[in-house]
Amino acid sequence: MMATEKPPLYIALVHWPVLGKKGDEVATSITHFDIHDIARVSKAYGAKKYFIIHKMEEQLMYVSRVLSHWNTGEGAGLNPMRQMALAGIELSKSIEQAVSKVNELEGQKPLVVATAARSLDTGNLVTFRGLRESFEEQPVLMLFGTGYGLTQKVLSEADALLEPIKGVSTQDYRHLSVRSAVSICLDRLFGSW
Repeated sequence: MMATEKPPLYIALVHWPVLGKKGDEVATSITHFDIHDIARVSKAYGAKKYFIIHKMEEQLMYVSRVLSHWNTGEGAGLNPMRQMALAGIELSKSIEQAVSKVNELEGQKPLVVATAARSLDTGNLVTFRGLRESFEEQPVLMLFGTGYGLTQKVLSEADALLEPIKGVSTQDYRHLSVRSAVSICLDRLFGSW
């Protein structure tokens, strides 16, 4: 693949399984801001789908109500650009279900790239530059965790683990909102710079 070409891109915001404050496996609540803001940046960087992953039906129903407002409700005529971005959202009960959907859409399994803000000692760690330069035609599914990040099991099952975002803070501050992290990662990997 030429350097200017991009592989088919898919984004997944994982609400389960993720880590809680005490390091236990939890499911986090879906937030209104994450629905909208990640859909918008996903659209801007050409993602084919933005999966919102949660095991609880009530949480997925909440997202469905938000989407209904913008797709067929009062919001449909208010902001066509918002409607366009939200059209790329797909609900999923598991990471495996999202991987299966990408495989169905693309005819091949995606390269699953997990992200983490914390430093991890793992053999599948890849830099932003290394991942960007290694892209081929294989679709890419990027996993972003909520709460205190993706579980160790999810990280170890991914094909690659993207290096953490590091700013210039002398305190090594990395507590970004997931919306900010998605934006930074997509620009570093798929931006036109």
